[in-house]
Amino acid sequence: MSGHSRGRGLARRSLAEFLGTGLLVTIVVGSGIAAQRLSADTGLQLLENALATAMGLGVLIVLLAPVSGAHFNPVVTLVIAILERRAHDRMRLREIAAYIPAQIAGGIGGAILANLMFAVPTALSTTDRATPATFLAEVVATAGLVLVITGLIRTHQSITVIATAVGSYIGAAYWFTSSTSFANPAVTIGRMFTDTFAGVAHASVVPFIAAQILGGAVAAGLTIALFPRRSAVVPRARTGP
Repeated sequence: MSGHSRGRGLARRSLAEFLGTGLLVTIVVGSGIAAQRLSADTGLQLLENALATAMGLGVLIVLLAPVSGAHFNPVVTLVIAILERRAHDRMRLREIAAYIPAQIAGGIGGAILANLMFAVPTALSTTDRATPATFLAEVVATAGLVLVITGLIRTHQSITVIATAVGSYIGAAYWFTSSTSFANPAVTIGRMFTDTFAGVAHASVVPFIAAQILGGAVAAGLTIALFPRRSAVVPRARTGP
């Protein structure tokens, strides 16, 4: 494949990552605003937000996995690149350099889009979420999410199975983690730009991202321990070029 063709392919995959991450944050923020307006009970608001996020994420994975692998998450991108580091190293570096900015830009754009749809001013969130408990929760949430993804990829599960499992995990993790499972640096940064139900204050962003990176490292180690070898069989769910 020529360099020009590879460049166009990478641009297309990066657009898919931008769009997927952006729509994911739009779903998270928009459903949070709607839940807060429609329901008075906080538990019911969280349930509504979790269900919308789980279902929406599954749809986005099915739609965009054939294009970019549907990472929508810098930690997922980094862990997959590390686990597959022996093949196409330079290509992987270019993909990381393209995917992560696209994911972050998409996350910010998605929050702004949700604000606009609900006529909410775009402003930095004032909801401080960082505590030792939520730091641990983000490590657990991210490690579990990434392990689900990498484990299913290494066992050659279909895109439909991966989408269902990832959406289900996120829906559950809203409830079993004290942080409500951000588990994604791009989503965390995006949610800083909405002072609504799903927002997170800038002071909490760095601790959350640090916990997410640590969770990704834990997941990489567990993947190697539990699924040490990837078969030569071509997986049915694409994760890259």
